[in-house]
Amino acid sequence: MVGLSIGLMGWATRQSALAQVSVGPRNADRNVVVVVFLRGGADGLSLLVPYADDTYYRLRPVLSVPKEKVHRLDGFFGLHPSLASLEPLFHSGQLAPLHAVGSDDQTRSHFEAMNTMERGVARRDGPQSGWVTRYLEASEPENPSPLRAVALGYTTPTSLVGATNATTLSSLSDYRLDAPESARHSLESMYGRGSDLVSHAGRETLDVLRTMERIDAAHYKPSNSAKYPDSDLGLGLKQVACLVRANVGLEVACLDKGGWDTHFGQGVTAGLLPLLLDDLGKSLAAFAQDLGPESTRVTTIVMTEFGRRIEENASLGTDHGHGSAMFLMGGGVRGGQVHAKWPGLDHPVGPGDLAVTTDYRDVLSEVLSSRMGLRNPSDVFAGYEGSKLGIVGA
Repeated sequence: MVGLSIGLMGWATRQSALAQVSVGPRNADRNVVVVVFLRGGADGLSLLVPYADDTYYRLRPVLSVPKEKVHRLDGFFGLHPSLASLEPLFHSGQLAPLHAVGSDDQTRSHFEAMNTMERGVARRDGPQSGWVTRYLEASEPENPSPLRAVALGYTTPTSLVGATNATTLSSLSDYRLDAPESARHSLESMYGRGSDLVSHAGRETLDVLRTMERIDAAHYKPSNSAKYPDSDLGLGLKQVACLVRANVGLEVACLDKGGWDTHFGQGVTAGLLPLLLDDLGKSLAAFAQDLGPESTRVTTIVMTEFGRRIEENASLGTDHGHGSAMFLMGGGVRGGQVHAKWPGLDHPVGPGDLAVTTDYRDVLSEVLSSRMGLRNPSDVFAGYEGSKLGIVGA
C-alpha cells in the first residue's frame, strides 16, 4: 500500500496540481489540434513532388518520382504514390498541403532544428518552454481536463516542456491502477481531504484513471470501417480518435513518427521512404475516416524539422536540407489546393537546399487563432509578427 501511494504521488507531482475535475471538464467539447512530428528531416520533395520543375528530375536522376506515377494535385505539384490514400481527402477539401515551409534557422543539426521548432522560435535563444505549453498557459479554461494535452509515446516532446496540465502516455490501455478496490478507496480517502498540492495532484491522477476506465481504450472499435495500420503512428492516432470521441476535454495531442533521416537507400517506389510514406498516408486517412463528422473539430498538423538537399547523393539518399512540406487536415482547413510560394529549385540556399518562403510559425499561429481561439499569437510566439496565410478558417 505504501509503495502504491508513493508511486501514485511520484507520478502525480509531475502533473497539474491545480485542476479539480469532479464536475467534469469545462473544455469537453473544444476543438482539438493533433500534431504529428516527422522526426529525422522528411524529404518534402518526395512528400509533395514538384513534377513540373525540370530541375527536380535533373538533380535527382534516380530518386525522382516518375511523372506518370505522381498523384497530381494541380499542374505543378503531386503526391508521392505511397501517399495515394490522402488524395481523396485533398479533393474533398479536407487536406491542405504546403511547400517550402520551415524555420529561418538554417541549422542542419536535428537536435537544434527540432529544439527551436518545438519551442516555437527561430533561434536558439528565447523561451525554453514549448509552443504547445505556452498555448495552454495563454488559454487555460476554468476547470480544465487533466487530459487537456496528451503526448502519445515514451517521452514528452519539447513542445510540451514546462506544461503543468499535460500527460505523456505510451498507451491508453496500459494506463490503469493494478490494485484492489480497497486500495483505491484508501487512496481516494488519502488525497480527498487535503488542500495541499500533492492532494490536488493525487485527486487529478485518480480522475485520469477513472476516465481511462470509462473510455475502455483496449476495446475501442473504429467507426466507418476505418482500418489503422499496425504501426506506432496508426495505434497512436487510433488512441487520439478514442479520446476525441470520448469527450474527455482533449485539446492538443502530440505524436511522433521517426525514421526520416534517409541519407542512403532512400528509395522511390520501394525502399525505406515509400514504407514511411505509406504508413503516414494510411494512418492519416484512417484517422479522418474514423472520426467522421467529429473531424470538423479536429485539425491535424504534419510537420518536420527540415527538408532534404535538392540533389541526391552518391549513396542514393538525400542529405540534410532546409525547406520542406507540411500538411493540414480536417476541421477548418481550406484544402483542395497546394499552398506554396514556390522559390524554384534553380535558386537554392546554402549548399543546395530548397528555400523557406513560409515560416512554420505562420501555420501554427493561424491554426491556434482560427481553431483554438487564441487571441494574441504573440503570447505563444513572442516577438514574431507573422503573416496571415488564409489556409485555416474557424
